[in-house]
Amino acid sequence: MSLLESTEEQEAVFNRLQEGRKKVEAELSKAVIGQKAVVEQIMLALISGGHCLITGAPGLAKTLLVKSVAKVFHLDFQRIQFTPDLMPADITGTEIFTDTPEGRKLVFAKGPIFTNLLLADEINRTPPKTQSALLEAMQEHQVTAAGATHTLSEPFFVLATQNPVEMEGTYPLPEAQLDRFLFNVLIDYLPEGDEIEVVKQTTAKDHDPIESIFSAEDAIGFQSLVRKVPVSDEVVKFAVQLTAATRPSDPNAPDFIKEWISWGAGTRAAQGLVLASKALALWNSRAHVTKEDIISLAHVILRHRILLNYRAEAEGETVETVIDKLLEAKS
Repeated sequence: MSLLESTEEQEAVFNRLQEGRKKVEAELSKAVIGQKAVVEQIMLALISGGHCLITGAPGLAKTLLVKSVAKVFHLDFQRIQFTPDLMPADITGTEIFTDTPEGRKLVFAKGPIFTNLLLADEINRTPPKTQSALLEAMQEHQVTAAGATHTLSEPFFVLATQNPVEMEGTYPLPEAQLDRFLFNVLIDYLPEGDEIEVVKQTTAKDHDPIESIFSAEDAIGFQSLVRKVPVSDEVVKFAVQLTAATRPSDPNAPDFIKEWISWGAGTRAAQGLVLASKALALWNSRAHVTKEDIISLAHVILRHRILLNYRAEAEGETVETVIDKLLEAKS
């Protein structure tokens, strides 16, 4: 990935992002009604270079949203429908015998993970063994198969959808898998006005084609620019302290954390808070990060990294209410 080397080049990338922002919102509105916060969070994940988990009940346009984002960025796109019988090789690829000029030999046939944007649809409908096939790719952007390492194309994103774990036929994602996702975005039912518009639009005609706004090279440039956004030591310290406060073993954790939490967020959460806050600052045409940026992204970054214990569940607490209490205590 080429780094931005000059101030002029950085300025050009910044202007490209700002010019394209409104166009992106307009293009996505052709297919997706409402869900503005969700769209912004997914865009922030992409320009941060992070993966995104999208949680919601069936029928809330999770898949449509991801496919629309792929079109806006003009990225190579693959979709995998996760099912209970899906095998790891169905994701990464496998060696097959094929005819070559030198005779029949084993050749690695790449799986659908070799793309820029992978939609892992209903990821929690397959067992953890198959889910784990994504771990190396998400962290190191490479796949190891049959003793050989294959590098993935850049940029590489995984946007995974999942149904609530209470639904029949779902498997909880392992903590190591969850921690690879920068965001866990929640999609809820639309307000009545937006839902009426969806029904009218989808029963009348197909939506207009979505035009590409950004290229793969743009996405790489945005990721590089995000990392150049300055952030004060005070803001970094706040992100680290907020993350540490989710751990019941931390001496500075509030009492309710020690009572209700089995496992808190790790260092990746603090890294994610700072990196995504840099992206949020750029998205809002700012060149600095504030504590308010950290606070506004706390739910989407921490909610899948905190594990409640039985006492919290018995008392009717949720991850969302715990994060609210934590922000109130630390702000």
